[in-house]
Amino acid sequence: MTKFYTAPIKRLLLIIPVLFILSAGVIMLSVTFGSVKVELWEIINHLFNNDSFEKEISLIVNIRFSRVLLAFCIGAGLSVTGGVFQAILINPLAEPYILGISSGGTFGAILAIFLGLSFAMVTTFAAVGSILIIFLVFMLGRRMGELEPNVLLLTGIMISAFFSALILLLITLLNDSLRTAVFWMIGNLANADPNAVIIIIPATIVLSFVLIIFAQKYNILALGNEHALSLGVNTKLIKTISYFASSLLIGFIVSVSGIIGFVGLLIPHVCRLIFGNDNRIVLPTSFFIGGIYLVVADTIARTVLLPGEIPVGAITALFGAPVFIYLMRKRYK
Repeated sequence: MTKFYTAPIKRLLLIIPVLFILSAGVIMLSVTFGSVKVELWEIINHLFNNDSFEKEISLIVNIRFSRVLLAFCIGAGLSVTGGVFQAILINPLAEPYILGISSGGTFGAILAIFLGLSFAMVTTFAAVGSILIIFLVFMLGRRMGELEPNVLLLTGIMISAFFSALILLLITLLNDSLRTAVFWMIGNLANADPNAVIIIIPATIVLSFVLIIFAQKYNILALGNEHALSLGVNTKLIKTISYFASSLLIGFIVSVSGIIGFVGLLIPHVCRLIFGNDNRIVLPTSFFIGGIYLVVADTIARTVLLPGEIPVGAITALFGAPVFIYLMRKRYK
């Protein structure tokens, strides 16, 4: 019995340092790419000797570094929440946006765009819209005081459909701001405020850590609600904390990046294929692999059509959809 608990932890202690080093390497390399080429040694020099660094290159590095860190945190957060929703909803097709939180955030953002408000207000409206949907789905998705997967899932889908209709209605009334609204719906980091990393980094680390703590509980929940209760798991508390922690993290992400698809759906499945189904390994590895995936996707998005760029959500969908189909066929074969 002791081996059952310690073996995954020992394995994780070997995997995480490798993924951490790989993440740091990908982040550093990503900063070198852009309309102006920056050498890796220049970035290292900037980090350790900022005073003697050229102001132009320093500005470029700071802007790119903020965006790359933002991309990593968003990818990490989406991947962890995707894995958690797949666990608590007992549905392999569950992903971060399945409960309608993204639709509420997008509706708030597009409403602010429609009203002609500043980008800061767009972000605020998106956050408020996400939070309102979090509480609405929570109130409607319970049965006998506890979150029930099927009720929660259906409630989220219906609310998402309702707000998607409102979004389409607003888009038909937009003119000059239509491009901005479409970029928000696809998922885009080009307009993200660099200062957003101040909020997103701690939110991603803290909320992901909270969710990862419950990884073993998610393994037990997979056995079914009755089995989990018989094993002493407080299913009501675990589901409630997981729902709010995941939803708040998604709300923060949507408020700065819009809807970036396929990351939260694809990455947990990739980790399960590589490392097995134990959530104690799947969730922590999803954090790093999801971050790496979105950093690479965003680097492609901002460099493939220089001096312009395309929404990162288009890149994740183009690569994510065929890869997901391939992995699922391989898994079930």
